[in-house]
Amino acid sequence: MTAETAHHWPVPPQDGYTVDDLLTLSDLPPHTELIDGRLVCVGPQRYFHMMVIDHLVTCLRLCAPPEAVVVREMTVVIDRRNGPEPDVCVVRAAASQDPDPTYFLVKDVLLAVEVVSPDSESRDRDAKPHKYAIAGIPHFWRIEKDATSGAPVVHVFQLDEETGTYRAVEVFRNRLKLSAPFGIDIDLTAVPAGWPSLGDA
Repeated sequence: MTAETAHHWPVPPQDGYTVDDLLTLSDLPPHTELIDGRLVCVGPQRYFHMMVIDHLVTCLRLCAPPEAVVVREMTVVIDRRNGPEPDVCVVRAAASQDPDPTYFLVKDVLLAVEVVSPDSESRDRDAKPHKYAIAGIPHFWRIEKDATSGAPVVHVFQLDEETGTYRAVEVFRNRLKLSAPFGIDIDLTAVPAGWPSLGDA
């Protein structure tokens, strides 16, 4: 590797990075997250991941009441050392006075959604939902790709306020129909199972 192509990564602070660092450091890769004071870079996005997010955002925006706003891939500030970026969030419309915010506070998040990718399995299944629950996000969805059909499978969780943990509500495969955080009815079969072949054109 030549001097021209070498990338010089910053030396982490002794006590780790903070949310201020995440929001102000230049040249961070897109969608970098802050987890326990560590900057976490994500791998290239896959087609399934993109299509699921697109479909959810479109459908949720049609369902959402005026007091709720659906956003994608925005930083959620949990505390000084944690600023994850859920794939999709529903936040209170009054969450920000800034007309062009770059992050939201966790207290304003009603729903966090993670679409599991191969490079994020442990974060999406364990680390991030654990932090979301402790921080008080009422609803969490984890979306997996069915190993056989390639279709999205939505695991829905709701916060148990007494224990500060999520309890499983239901698993949805073809149609996602819920009454919380608001009335939701989404056709999951509309998400393509993979890249269209020439025969599909």
